[in-house]
Amino acid sequence: MSPLEIFLTSLGMALITLLCRAFFMLPDQDLPMPQWLREGLRYAPIAALAAVVAPELVLTQGHLIDTWRDPRIFGALAGLAFYAWKQSLFGTIVCGTGVMLALRFGAGW
Repeated sequence: MSPLEIFLTSLGMALITLLCRAFFMLPDQDLPMPQWLREGLRYAPIAALAAVVAPELVLTQGHLIDTWRDPRIFGALAGLAFYAWKQSLFGTIVCGTGVMLALRFGAGW
């Protein structure tokens, strides 16, 4: 591709992204939406996060984990325990990642 084609492609992608994201900000008033849909959309971020994290915890190369010596499991459990104790999102991430890295690099798992 020539530099002009790359520039035009990037510009077109940026415009499409802007239109898709700005579509909801254009109307002066809220879009009519049934109450059940509005209630359901409250759980969309949690569902998206679970859909990304859960497969990463239980799958390796597309197959289920077949050993208990996987640092991701213990990192997730440590993060869960920390969150239940302190209810700090940042601390949960640091604790879970710390346990996972300690087991992976320190214990050689």
